[in-house]
Amino acid sequence: MKRTWAIIGVSDVPSSFKWYQSLFGQPETRPHHDYFGQILDSDGTVLLCLHQWGAHEHPTLTSPDNATPGNGLLLFFRVDDFDMALKRARALVARLEEEPHANPATGTQEFALRDPDGYYVTISAFSSL
Repeated sequence: MKRTWAIIGVSDVPSSFKWYQSLFGQPETRPHHDYFGQILDSDGTVLLCLHQWGAHEHPTLTSPDNATPGNGLLLFFRVDDFDMALKRARALVARLEEEPHANPATGTQEFALRDPDGYYVTISAFSSL
């Protein structure tokens, strides 16, 4: 396996697309479709796919009413601009779920926040302390 594509159900693809681009410090663009968008790294690597709830007949993406969004899922991103990511995150949410701290397992700084659909998002520094 070379890559995995995480696809999450969201209520508003363009809005979530903009939110994640802001979090990652990317230039604002629009998704190719109102029902599906891919957040890409500068080298074209897919970081996250956003899929509108109920847009197709995917059994696990029919409705957020069938399960709590994010139950059993942790979105974990490693970034090379941790301090800037923290500033961008604070501008996007009223409060962080976890304030910046050193993760004893990885030796890296990290923090967590919730996205507009309630998914738990952890941002981790790419290099250790």
